[in-house]
Amino acid sequence: MSALSLAVRDSSTMLRRNLLHVRRYPSMTLNLLLTPIMLLLLFVYIFGDVMSAGIGGGGADRSAYIAYIVPGLLMMTIGSTVIGSAIAVSMDMTEGLIARFRTLAIYRGSLLVGHVVGGVLQVLASLVLVGAVAVAIGFRSTDATALEWLAAFGLLTLFSLALTWIAVGMGMASPNPEAASNMAMPLILLPLISSAFIPADTMPGWFQPIAEYQPFTPAIETLRGLLLGTEIGDNGWIAVAWCVGLSVLGYRWSTAQFNRDPK
Repeated sequence: MSALSLAVRDSSTMLRRNLLHVRRYPSMTLNLLLTPIMLLLLFVYIFGDVMSAGIGGGGADRSAYIAYIVPGLLMMTIGSTVIGSAIAVSMDMTEGLIARFRTLAIYRGSLLVGHVVGGVLQVLASLVLVGAVAVAIGFRSTDATALEWLAAFGLLTLFSLALTWIAVGMGMASPNPEAASNMAMPLILLPLISSAFIPADTMPGWFQPIAEYQPFTPAIETLRGLLLGTEIGDNGWIAVAWCVGLSVLGYRWSTAQFNRDPK
C-alpha cells in the first residue's frame, strides 16, 4: 500500500472517530448553534424595524433587514461552531490521546486531518440549519444565479476550513478544554464588531478601521454581493486572501505543536 493510501486510510479512520464523537455528544454542537440562531431571531423580531429604518434612512422594513443580516449570521455561525473543534482537540491533548497516537504506526498528520475535516463538515451542517431558520422567517435570494450560489458555498467552505485550522491550533495550545473555549471566544466576538449587523461606515470614525480590516467584514460583504447583488468591489479577493492566510497560519501552528516533543 502506498504512502498516500495509508494517509487517506488513517485520516478517514480519524474522521470517523470524530464524527462518532459528535453524534454521541450533540449537546456541545447544539449549544454553539444557539448563539447565531438567538441573535438572528433577536435582531429580526426585536430590533428589525428600528435597525432597518436606521440603515435604509426611510421606513421600517423588517424583510430588508433579514436580507442584510443573514450573510453576517452565517459567518458568525462558522466562528461559533469551530469552537467545538478547539475544545475537542484540547480534550484529546489533556486526556493523553494525542500522546498515544504519536506512538502508533499511523500517518502522523491523520489526527489533525480528521479533526479539521470533521470540524468543517460540522460547520457546514450548522450553516444548513441556520440557513433553514433564515428561510423560514423570510430570507430570500431571488437574484442570485446558480454560479453565484456555488461561489457563496465555496466561500463559506473556505472560511470554515481557515477558522477550523485556527481553532485546532488554539485547542493544541490550551492547557485544558475550558481554556480552549476561552481562547476561541474572539471567533465569536469579531463578527459582532464587523459589518454583520450594521454598515461599517455608520460606526464611529476611530472604530471603522477595526471593523473594516478584519477577516469577517470582507467575507460578509462578498457573501452579500453574491446572494443579494450588492457591490463586492475588492472584498472578494481580500476575503480569499484572509482565508488562505489563516489556513496556512493555522496549519503551521497546529503541526508545529503536534510535532514538538511532549513534556
